[in-house]
Amino acid sequence: MKYIFSGFLLILCMFTGNAQIKNENTFLTTPYLQIGSEPSSQSLQLLWHATDANAIWTVERKLNDTWVKAGNPVATHIATVNIEPHIVYRSALTGLTPGSIFTYRVLKNGKEVFSSQAHTPKAVDQPYRFVVFGDVGAGTKEAKEIANRVYKSNADFAVIPGDIVYDYGLITDYRTKFWPIYNAEKLTETGVPLMSSVPFIAAVGNHDADSRDLDKAPDALAYYYYWDQPLNGPVGKEGGAIVPLLKGTDANKKNFFEGAGDRYPRMTNFSFNYGNAHWLVLDADTYVDWTDSLLINWVKKDLADAKNAQWRFVTYHHPGFNSSIEHFEQQQMRLLAPVFEKGNVDVVFNGHVHNYQRSFPMQFAPFGKGTLMVGGKEGKSPRGRVVPGHWKLDKNFDGKKNTQPKGVIYIITGAGGQELYNPEQEKDTDSWQKFTDKFISTVHTITVADVKGKTLLIKQVDANGKEMDSFIITKK
Repeated sequence: MKYIFSGFLLILCMFTGNAQIKNENTFLTTPYLQIGSEPSSQSLQLLWHATDANAIWTVERKLNDTWVKAGNPVATHIATVNIEPHIVYRSALTGLTPGSIFTYRVLKNGKEVFSSQAHTPKAVDQPYRFVVFGDVGAGTKEAKEIANRVYKSNADFAVIPGDIVYDYGLITDYRTKFWPIYNAEKLTETGVPLMSSVPFIAAVGNHDADSRDLDKAPDALAYYYYWDQPLNGPVGKEGGAIVPLLKGTDANKKNFFEGAGDRYPRMTNFSFNYGNAHWLVLDADTYVDWTDSLLINWVKKDLADAKNAQWRFVTYHHPGFNSSIEHFEQQQMRLLAPVFEKGNVDVVFNGHVHNYQRSFPMQFAPFGKGTLMVGGKEGKSPRGRVVPGHWKLDKNFDGKKNTQPKGVIYIITGAGGQELYNPEQEKDTDSWQKFTDKFISTVHTITVADVKGKTLLIKQVDANGKEMDSFIITKK
């Protein structure tokens, strides 16, 4: 069945990013793409960071050999202790042709300072490719090699299932371990100019969102400064089931709220459509109470409203179904398994565990709400939830001859650059849980997915492009 994708891949391979920077001192962070708060197949959001508060910025895209002005840039000032004040600019790119490649440029005081080509999101009837790789912002040699593989994959968009940056989700972490690698000015062995060409989509991980004391880490929670994603999730209150309390002086809180805007705290649970798929992005951190009816009901309704989608994908950080010794007890997301099954979810992508695992297609019935685990200095901080239950596995599905699974497939793709977990378990199949079909923990890998109508091809490849696993799902 691989011939189905051959023509599609040929088209993809014809495109490589070609960002051009006219003045290297213009930006703190060069322009990069996001799907924005209201995604569509005809729009993208362009962001960049700079320090010059008096500059006049303009964004233009080329239409029929003519430069057309895009949305007026909106400036958000970022001011935190020990960090030079800077500005995040956002400009809407609208009226795009779905599935095309377009050229855009950024002008400062009337002079072009940046230009690039970019992928427009795909329409419902167009094939597309996406990559998924978690636990990425480590700044390691392996992270840089994986970034180069992501670049060579020629995807239409990339998904990070949490732990965007290590170790505390700081502004400084982004500047040293994320932007230079995934949003580099040019292609090198240590970085790729990828984010200027394709949007990245991210779920928060514990290293992105656990630091809630702005006195100890004033530049924490930088996720809310630098990402522009949908705000259609449930509204949570601080100290409630979704959002933990934010600590800090009034001044530090004020600075954070002004920089985060309406993205805090809502931009951690959201959904969007891309092509013929519906995506659900969730916050799986241990501070979230997934027994809360507000959350559960929102997920149920969101999936029910996606009835016209051909595919349904879910991504979050902490896996519920994990065979590694590491993080085995953090099973809180198992509580959502019945909701995913009823909502016809096809694949769930997770990180947190630094290796690759694939489950058999499965159905799971939890025994109640499980047992909440607590820890920390005061013994009151949620550390996870052990959720026993009964699973039903579809071992007839092989992804080659039998390509119609009965149940949800759970993929852990957390080998995006951090130190690998439990390499000793890769060949020790007796240490795997019964729901685990594949377990690769001795090499860093990414997930590459091709969608064409009712056919989904998923491959797990290493930094050299070697295929470590693959399977196909088809629909009637």
